[in-house]
Amino acid sequence: MVDAGLWLSRKQRRTFHQPRLRREAYGELVQIDGSEHRWFEGRGDPCSLLVFVDDATGRLMQLRFVRSESAFSYFEALALYLKAHGAPVAFYSDKHSVFRVAKKDAKGGQGMTQFGRALSELNIEILCANSSQAKGRVERMNRTLQDRLVKELRLAGIDSMEAGNAFLPGFMADYNARFAIAPARCDDLHRPMNLAPDRLQEILCKREQRYVGSQLTFSFERQRIMLEETEVTRGLAGRYVETYAYADGRLDVRWKGHSLAYTVFDKDQRVTHAAITENKRLGELLAYIKERQEQLPAPKVRTNSEKNGYVRRAHGPGRRTDFMNDPKVIARRRQALSHLDAAE
Repeated sequence: MVDAGLWLSRKQRRTFHQPRLRREAYGELVQIDGSEHRWFEGRGDPCSLLVFVDDATGRLMQLRFVRSESAFSYFEALALYLKAHGAPVAFYSDKHSVFRVAKKDAKGGQGMTQFGRALSELNIEILCANSSQAKGRVERMNRTLQDRLVKELRLAGIDSMEAGNAFLPGFMADYNARFAIAPARCDDLHRPMNLAPDRLQEILCKREQRYVGSQLTFSFERQRIMLEETEVTRGLAGRYVETYAYADGRLDVRWKGHSLAYTVFDKDQRVTHAAITENKRLGELLAYIKERQEQLPAPKVRTNSEKNGYVRRAHGPGRRTDFMNDPKVIARRRQALSHLDAAE
């Protein structure tokens, strides 16, 4: 196998990643990643930190504590980024399912994820690195933050994500003043976002198309949605409507831009057994399962006797008597011993 080139030694299989020069302008390329860690040590639950780093200057552009990496958590961090800095030329990420469609033959979404669709509407490019070394700037930043930020949070006595998010702007300003470098070009390639808040909210949400059945119903997130019968909805049977799912749980159903009234059935959602779950969403999913289990009543477990129909009798065995300490037994025993002594 060695002679035929079918087997290679570890030395021969080793790959080398050539260093890449920084981008020349500020806002040209922003590396993004999420780091799951015990940021509050033993004072709070583990969570993820979303990190945005400018490639040209090494500046911390945005930090956000979230329960796990998801489309809604990145939408929240992206909204804060756009408000503070504007739109960069491109984001550089890993192959997480938030940024890249894993299935090549996916039918919906035109080959884009929800986050990719939102960036496309905002005219921002998303690039996926082929390896973690390719986006080494944000990977090294994660290791730095797991050392420096954890100690800062410990000194400040912070033990929750809400308090941590309030602390992060001051930490970023201090870090950038000490460690950010000047770019090769003085240009700022960020573009201002001239969008109304309502329009930005419509972009940073989950939008899907759903098929309406003959009874004016469709499925959404293990729920049954029924459209109210009107002159508009009567002709929607066999057509597709667009759903807008927001981070706060609101759902808006639209047809050609017009909102449609609806009612929801099967409100008792649950995680399906043997569901495929990504590793980065495991913490959030387990917290959701625990919350649902606490809301539902505890199941009553029957014993084998109850399953077999056993009925307890009214007259059971009496209470066991300790004959060694019974006064009557002791008196009789002494009387018998006295008779034996007299006979001798």
